[in-house]
Amino acid sequence: MSTLNDENTRSQCAKILNHLQSGKTINPLQALNQYGCFRLGARIYDLKQDGFNIDKRMVTAENGKKYAEYSMRVN
Repeated sequence: MSTLNDENTRSQCAKILNHLQSGKTINPLQALNQYGCFRLGARIYDLKQDGFNIDKRMVTAENGKKYAEYSMRVN
């Protein structure tokens, strides 16, 4: 179920989409620091529901913790 009926959610999605379309990757900490987005996975889900092809890669940090990093192929 898409949550794009909320203005803040739409704004976060637009910012994250712009970030990805510029050829950059994004992870949850970047999303929180740059866009105030606590739920990056949910925003990525919303964007995928809208038809955007977003790739996910699992990264292991030096401390052994794993997190998702998202990217988008730019044509």
